[in-house]
Amino acid sequence: MSESPEISRKIADWPGRVKGYIEEVRAEMRRVTWPSWKQVRATTAVVIVAVFLFAAYFALVDQVLGRGINTIFEAFTKR
Repeated sequence: MSESPEISRKIADWPGRVKGYIEEVRAEMRRVTWPSWKQVRATTAVVIVAVFLFAAYFALVDQVLGRGINTIFEAFTKR
């Protein structure tokens, strides 16, 4: 089985495409505006607090719905 010319060309162009990709990534990373350490700490704290608040909220909703469903099941299973 012989390879088609297009596949051979793609294989031959691969190192150049990888090099171009890496150069583009480096150029883009130079343009990035990185946050300060103070901003990183502040946003990390916000994320951690938000995670705990959502966890508490969902735990409360789970308890309320669980008790409600159990009450409904008990009402239908009593004889």
